[in-house]
Amino acid sequence: MHSAVVTPEDDRIRWVELPGEEPARVYLHGLGSTAPAYFAASAAHPRLAGRRSLLLDFLGHGHSDRPEAFPYTLEAHADTVARALTAAGTGAAEVIAHSMGGAVAIVLAARHPHLVSRLVLVDANLDPLPPTPGTAGSSGIASYTEEEFLARGWAEVRDRVGAHWWSTMRLAGRTGLYRSAVHLAAGTTPTMRELLLELEVPRSFLYPEADGAPAGTAALEAAGVAVVPVPECGHNIMLDNPEGFARAAAEALARD
Repeated sequence: MHSAVVTPEDDRIRWVELPGEEPARVYLHGLGSTAPAYFAASAAHPRLAGRRSLLLDFLGHGHSDRPEAFPYTLEAHADTVARALTAAGTGAAEVIAHSMGGAVAIVLAARHPHLVSRLVLVDANLDPLPPTPGTAGSSGIASYTEEEFLARGWAEVRDRVGAHWWSTMRLAGRTGLYRSAVHLAAGTTPTMRELLLELEVPRSFLYPEADGAPAGTAALEAAGVAVVPVPECGHNIMLDNPEGFARAAAEALARD
């Protein structure tokens, strides 16, 4: 376990680090998740092992601190990740990022391009989502006010998301979880999709084959983003089909 101070209030981001060759590889998790739980098996998979790998938890999540005053915008998450990577001395790293982590990774690459050499986005959020009461994930959480969520909404979300997701979501600070969800649903300006189209590093977008091609695939591919289906999985591609994910990620990392 490693850590770095990333705010003026001395809040720390923490990560599990696996030794290996440079350049470094960084794994970023989704909303209410934690990188070691979601990516440890992938980082150790024969197709991906051997590289220095940082399995990093965002502020408010997993092993990292849970500051109440932190804004938890996508930009704030990206900037604190940048400070952690700078402290870790990763240089330009390969970033593999799932769901909300993918949105943060796009913002990270746009705001701190010297820290990202390529992106592998795993069913990442690219567009704003309207708040939708009664649903799981960011749009459902964003349908509450912060006061409602802290008073009762977190318990309703607990019952809605199921035992597997809650096993890591329960580790998140409730304020951090709520604000992260709200800002993920609201997105960025320009949107994550628009930022992604303008990035110059090699980019790949992995998605569950059963969901069909994501919206805007033609524009993504025209901008040089490889859009890659992975069979036999849902949103948690790396957990549902570890072999398929490792193959697709390794091929994405080898792209010019």
